[in-house]
Amino acid sequence: MIEARGLNLTFHTNDGPVHALKDVDLTIGKGEFVSFIGPSGCGKTTLLRAIADLEHPTGGSLTVNGMSPEAARKARAYGYVFQAAGLYPWRTIEGNVRLPLQIMGYSRAEQAERARKVLELVELSGFERKFPWQLSGGMQQRASIARALAFDADILLMDEPFGALDEIVRDRLNEELLKLWARTGKTIGFVTHSIPEAVYLSTKIVVMSPRPGRITDVIDSTLPAERPLEIRDTPEFIAIAHRVREGLRAGYEDS
Repeated sequence: MIEARGLNLTFHTNDGPVHALKDVDLTIGKGEFVSFIGPSGCGKTTLLRAIADLEHPTGGSLTVNGMSPEAARKARAYGYVFQAAGLYPWRTIEGNVRLPLQIMGYSRAEQAERARKVLELVELSGFERKFPWQLSGGMQQRASIARALAFDADILLMDEPFGALDEIVRDRLNEELLKLWARTGKTIGFVTHSIPEAVYLSTKIVVMSPRPGRITDVIDSTLPAERPLEIRDTPEFIAIAHRVREGLRAGYEDS
């Protein structure tokens, strides 16, 4: 679904070039849940934004669903969930979810049906007429996920969507996201700073180094598909988390 080969990305600033990504090689298969983890400024979000055609590589190659990122964006091959929910306060929750569908020219009946389905999927049925300010932070992020799912793209890109939430809410949304992924079969790219979150959610964990962002390890998870929160106390979970920490440490040593 996503393939990068020798990917480089350099920003040109008044203070000189900033090398955000260097020689990134990565393959993400259909239906995988892939987390990107690394220190602040390591290029995690830049890589996600390059996949979404929001940043433009300066070297190497990148394909998304078999096409260029620009073609994938125009084909609406992905939905994108930002760190902040980004809901319009003057629109209802249903109105926010329907917005991309309106822009894409779906009929009112199709908008209503798709909004109903995705709000049910994220357990927000009954909140269609509420406004964002009437919902908790966790509910707002679920509405943001529903909006990204509304046009049924194959790929869901998520940039630290739960980073600003407290640990209890974050745990619950992690559980819900796994259930959502199991029901939809989407390919998910997920940026996080949390090692437990990355290990709990992912089928594959991509560990990145400090800038310039390089991949120091790619870990294929051996955890079962069914993952109660208690799995975080198992030796298998702890071993994967240890390997992530080792990859992060190696990235610092090599930088």
